[in-house]
Amino acid sequence: MSPAVSVLQLDTDFPRVPGDVGCPATYCGTVEVIRIPNATVGSIVIDRPDLINITPFEKALHKARGDLVVTSCGFLSTWQEHLSARSQKPFISSALTALDALSQHFAPQELLILTFDANSLMRQHLGTHPDYLESVVGLPKQMELYQVISQNRTALDVERVAAEMTGFIRSVQRTCHKHILLECTNLPPYKAALRQAAGLPISDILTCIEARQPGTIQPRFLD
Repeated sequence: MSPAVSVLQLDTDFPRVPGDVGCPATYCGTVEVIRIPNATVGSIVIDRPDLINITPFEKALHKARGDLVVTSCGFLSTWQEHLSARSQKPFISSALTALDALSQHFAPQELLILTFDANSLMRQHLGTHPDYLESVVGLPKQMELYQVISQNRTALDVERVAAEMTGFIRSVQRTCHKHILLECTNLPPYKAALRQAAGLPISDILTCIEARQPGTIQPRFLD
């Protein structure tokens, strides 16, 4: 039986907790995680996505056995068409692909896009929706989650991250905001805390997967 999803995961060692796209407990069925050699956070989360060595991802696509293929980093969004054309299965590079639908309902000032690193997220990452760059807010570098990801630490204080994310969303939310989009695939584990604090609907890589392949994601990570 083939896995429901194949995740092309960056070459990282930080914890993938339930709700993370790279954690098997996030899914209802089986998941295949393919670690991409040398695809570090520092080599992928950059303001020049054209400089990314995409060859290892192309090779991984040929190995992927899942009914759907996704990546573990939203900063691969600029490679959506390139990799999709080389995949025999449906392919989702990033939660930023949800902008195609969200832009039909929300103006840039109404959408709050949370990203790992706002300094590295460029207009080209947003595809045909460059105006939504004004919607982007990045994680403060002193936050636990940012430190763990950027330094590839092997320990993560989940409760601290949830508390910090709650305070952070309250500090950046404005009355004009009507929807939240999580670029970072490591943010969905804290979606319940974010939704409770902000009172807004949230889209992320998991909702993108579920929309494409219903019944794939554990319901508790969609609510």
